[in-house]
Amino acid sequence: MRDILPALTGWYAAGRPFGLATVVGASRSTPRDPGAAMAVGPDDEVVGSVSGGCVEGAVFELAREVVGDGEARLETFGYSDDDAFAVGLTCGGEITLLVRPVTPERDPAFGAVAESVAAGEPVTVATVTDGPAPRGATLAVWRDRLAGTLGTTGLDAAVTADARGELALGATGLRHYGPRGQRREDAVSVFLQSFAPPPRMLVFGAIDYAAAVARIGAFLGYRVTVCDARPVFATPRRFPEGVEVVVDWPHRYLQGTETDERTVICVLTHDPKFDVPLLLEALRRPAAYIGAMGSRRTHTDRKDRLVEAGLTGDELSRLRSPVGLDLGARTPEEVAVSVAAEIVALRWGGTGAPLSATEGAVHPPVPTP
Repeated sequence: MRDILPALTGWYAAGRPFGLATVVGASRSTPRDPGAAMAVGPDDEVVGSVSGGCVEGAVFELAREVVGDGEARLETFGYSDDDAFAVGLTCGGEITLLVRPVTPERDPAFGAVAESVAAGEPVTVATVTDGPAPRGATLAVWRDRLAGTLGTTGLDAAVTADARGELALGATGLRHYGPRGQRREDAVSVFLQSFAPPPRMLVFGAIDYAAAVARIGAFLGYRVTVCDARPVFATPRRFPEGVEVVVDWPHRYLQGTETDERTVICVLTHDPKFDVPLLLEALRRPAAYIGAMGSRRTHTDRKDRLVEAGLTGDELSRLRSPVGLDLGARTPEEVAVSVAAEIVALRWGGTGAPLSATEGAVHPPVPTP
């Protein structure tokens, strides 16, 4: 959804209706996770994808229909090979889509939501998918305000509490309630889609490898900052546009920077006077990934220094060093791919092994938040 919002915002601002299809449920191996979206706008323009191409033709027609009749639809697509012309997923999984019309009259909060996403302000959009409530009705939830309604005051209150509890995590998924928000009932299905600010990638050491890691980090959707104490190296012109470049001692900068469970920290300084105080700080704070560049000899020396400085075994176990997966990488760009591969594998529970050497589902199930 985040990727296609600029196009949707343009249609919305111009008052031009569009059909929006969102993956609200997925099981087994599926090409896209809940929250993936596709929209059909004016002149049959299509943006986004919900299945990587398997069912987009059928979704295109559904989106046109909901714009025409104003009625939201819930559709499920599964595997089908009995008929060469049947619509279905070839991967063997199953996805459920909510397809709804969007106009300023039907969804007056859509513009404000888009502005918040663009500005990095956390917001959750709750949408009724099924049950005795208006299908397609939306409620936008910020930390300090609301917009829209799901049909009843009780349902709005229950959903608001859940949405605010998950804003910081950016959780997305289905929740179930009674018609008036009762917690122990499941008559009404509501899809919560949270838009948290992009996770941060902090890269320490303004070397050529850092430029490549910063580039691939931005490509993966991280807000990237490069920090180095040496002003001759930490210059914006050496890094991709949009990457923040800071001149400061790495450990001092990290001490003044907030991190969370989604933050990625890449230590590429390769110098004990920077590495040791920086890693002492990094390994004692929240982060999804902490990796440090260096040879195995460098890693052993660095590990000994960290233990001598008081780091515990549990704290040290969080360190990924030498950084990256074993891809045989040599160039800065190849090393960046290796680092990114390790970050992705850790995030989703991947093994790093060739898929041709593994069995079972290609896409492991996403944990329910």
